[in-house]
Amino acid sequence: MDLATLFCLALASVQSQEVSTDAPESRALIPREVLFGNPDRAGVKISPDGLHLSYVAPLDGVMNVWVMQVNGGEARAVTSSDDRPISSYTWAENSEQILYSQDKGGNENTHVFVVGLNGGEARDLTPGDDVKASISASSRERPDEILISSNARQAEVSDLLRVNTRTGESVMHFENDGGYVSMISDPDWTVRVRGRMTADGGSSYDYRDSEAAEWVPFETIGSEDSLTTQPLGFSRDGSRFWMIDSRGRDTAALVSMTPGADGMSDVEVVFESDVSDVADSITDPETFEPQALATNRLRREWHVLDDSIQPDLDALSELSEGELEIVSRTRDDRTWVVAFLHDDGPVRYWVWSRDAQAGRFLFSHRPELEDVTLSNMTGVEIPTRDGLSMPSYLTVPHFSDGKNLPMVLLVHGGPWARDSWGYNPYHQWLADRGYAVLSVNFRGSTGFGKAFLNAGNREWYGKMQDDLVDA
Repeated sequence: MDLATLFCLALASVQSQEVSTDAPESRALIPREVLFGNPDRAGVKISPDGLHLSYVAPLDGVMNVWVMQVNGGEARAVTSSDDRPISSYTWAENSEQILYSQDKGGNENTHVFVVGLNGGEARDLTPGDDVKASISASSRERPDEILISSNARQAEVSDLLRVNTRTGESVMHFENDGGYVSMISDPDWTVRVRGRMTADGGSSYDYRDSEAAEWVPFETIGSEDSLTTQPLGFSRDGSRFWMIDSRGRDTAALVSMTPGADGMSDVEVVFESDVSDVADSITDPETFEPQALATNRLRREWHVLDDSIQPDLDALSELSEGELEIVSRTRDDRTWVVAFLHDDGPVRYWVWSRDAQAGRFLFSHRPELEDVTLSNMTGVEIPTRDGLSMPSYLTVPHFSDGKNLPMVLLVHGGPWARDSWGYNPYHQWLADRGYAVLSVNFRGSTGFGKAFLNAGNREWYGKMQDDLVDA
């Protein structure tokens, strides 16, 4: 439990004499379990072949993966965890298996498991004590295989393993004997970029044209850009390479380049904004080309690069209020699962037909939130004493006039993290009890450019603390 949570708990236990009296005395408080409880259904995905939907939902009180036909019918649990909740999962490219990650007893050594759509016993694809593993890549050309990052061979670094999801057979794909923390493969699964940390807090990357080619130095990223610059991956044909890059600018932009033995060439800035770093993307599942990019200072805003999806985004904006996320797409890209995020209500999921240009509502992730009145979250810019501006979020009780309220300053952790607009159970809990709530992105928070981020260096109890006082 972090300090902010402890502070909220302590504060809420005290009966304040200053709470706004605008609320009717007969107004019932929203129960905490309504605000903080597990979602009824969340993490919705559609199978690559478009025949099934999946989501996580409670099974005997533990979050498990459920599957149903896309056109309706009864859902069934395909996993049966009875102790640890499953929150991270995906479809195998064969559309016949579910892959998920889970640790044991909270030890944070996640393993990768696979289970068929008919349920049954799950297979651990990464067995062994003290093994930490995660899915690195999948491919429609290899529907029964995945690449897994695993430290089974040596605890300090991870290798890449090629694993058959049907048989469990595992073979070494890339042996990491250089202490590399990043290994990026092209669509043919050839590892062509590898990266490691440098002594000054930056990173350096090597490149090769093919598995038979020699490694050559590729990119060096200084410490001032290390948190805002990172390689992403290759285009479908392997000829272009994508990076999020803040070098030579303040905010992180999306750039593409032609990699080669002599370094990068034909560098193109695909998108940049002075509003914020690139915050999110919509990527073509066939070409891997970016179709839209999002900025997010106070609210997420999409910027379309591929005109073919503009009609969909325009129609979706009319379908529902809230911030749009495209959370899953079929292999043929004709059907999407989309979510709309709200500050005063649950996440609402829809199935979107691109051919019909029509949506079908599925469900909300917390139906009980539909039955209560919640308060709005408003984005505000707060100046600091030395001239910076902090993107922040204020919630006041919906039943108050916003005046003379006690206020809770809710401080995010990290510090390399950020607060964002949306449903926040702590905001709603405290607002329902009569408090105003303010979440501040103080210097050192991520997403607002490297100058704002690096302004927090060595200021954890200096100017960073001043920012909270100024708020």
